[in-house]
Amino acid sequence: MNSSRLRVLFVTSEAYPLVKTGGLGDVCYALPNALRQLDVDVRLLLPGYSEVLERLSLVEVHDSINVYPLLEPIRLLVGIMPGEITPVYVIDCPSLYQRDGGPYQDITGKDWDDNAVRFGVLSKIAALFGEHRFLFKPQIIHCNDWQTAITPAWLAFSDQAHAKTIMSVHNMAYQGIFEAETVGRIGLPPESFNMFGLEFYGKLSFLKAGIYYANQITTVSPNYAKDIQTPNYGCGLNTLLTERQYKLTGILNGIDSKVWNPETDIYLNRNYSVRNISAKVRNTQALRNKLNLANSKQVPLIGMITRLTEQKGIDLVIPIIPMLIKTGVQIAILGSGDKTLEMHLQRLEARYPKQVSVTIGYDEQLSHKIEAGANMFLMPSKFEPCGLNQMYSMSYGTIPIVRRTGGLADTVTDATPENIQNKIATGFIFERSNANELLHCIERAVKIFHNKEIWKQLQITGMTRDFSWQKSAKQYISLYHHSINTI
Repeated sequence: MNSSRLRVLFVTSEAYPLVKTGGLGDVCYALPNALRQLDVDVRLLLPGYSEVLERLSLVEVHDSINVYPLLEPIRLLVGIMPGEITPVYVIDCPSLYQRDGGPYQDITGKDWDDNAVRFGVLSKIAALFGEHRFLFKPQIIHCNDWQTAITPAWLAFSDQAHAKTIMSVHNMAYQGIFEAETVGRIGLPPESFNMFGLEFYGKLSFLKAGIYYANQITTVSPNYAKDIQTPNYGCGLNTLLTERQYKLTGILNGIDSKVWNPETDIYLNRNYSVRNISAKVRNTQALRNKLNLANSKQVPLIGMITRLTEQKGIDLVIPIIPMLIKTGVQIAILGSGDKTLEMHLQRLEARYPKQVSVTIGYDEQLSHKIEAGANMFLMPSKFEPCGLNQMYSMSYGTIPIVRRTGGLADTVTDATPENIQNKIATGFIFERSNANELLHCIERAVKIFHNKEIWKQLQITGMTRDFSWQKSAKQYISLYHHSINTI
């Protein structure tokens, strides 16, 4: 091991392409790769879900790790991320991770009853790395979201801690809140359970633990770092975040240009670039054919790839779909979530089969086809920590329509007359979380869609924006060094 290289353990509950439920999986694949390109010795730590064990060639590096008295001994395995050079440590504990269902929920969509233990173990193994119990001795433990957020607490109560901790908050709305007795179940000291620690309105909050005890806190966009210090977006932790603002940094996510690049994307019917945007139309035609939508070059096709929840603003979209259809718009939606919202969308698809397509579930290939084939991409989120799809969209010459919040406000430049004239506009923004405002914003976009000269300029401006991870990775490296050098 080269002792002069910065050593980072990147702890996460998911990472593409091994396991992914959303943007967290993309980030936890792309950021470590970008850090390694900048000569950081970064390695991942993941739970040993069945799909992870199946996709990796693994060797044992440690056996018989006893974490909890009633839990089987754990093995620590290591492999290499598919197609990359990033090492990944895997926690092999079949009773916790090898189950039918997803990382967080069973096949019925219900949270696993023992999630506190499942992710308590993930955090505990990360803390053991931070105590330098294993061959790899990281200087930084980089934790991601609530599933890893107990790690800073364990290290704060350890007299053998050798690593500093970074707590990255990807979404404040998910905090990992459990009953008070969970503190004892996962082995944290009783004195940690108070308002100046883990306690959150009488319960245990994993995320509060990470925010309270971490050496540094990051969020995934500068604007979201400000948002979460307010009552509207802080989810009950805004006061703590304001007190910790001296540790809080907003670093905008990037996108993986190897995975999301219309020039090389393996899922597209026709590759294209900013030099031949006209070839994009072939993908639009192919998407319409695949989804059985009516073929018409004069009708803009709007794409959405989203969790079907109110947070993502889908409740604003549903009531205006009939009005959008009347104005000559098609819409293709991919996602899953709230069963009532799914049902409303499926009814609209049945009512307008040639104008509305709804695909329930997750489909990586269809995601790429929608990004390339849609003319516009809709993200009417009530809040959005960063958002990746608006950046994917701009890279694909697909014009985003977004609400001014979080990372959407940081990345999209509204197509006002002034911004269009100055050639800096990349999309369309509306202010309030209101169906009528959303409708007017879409109507504004449709009007400009029919002005081919302006529309092409919006595409070119978006496609030439640099959303690569290099800039963000350098900011993280600076933060790592600051943490190591701060007492």
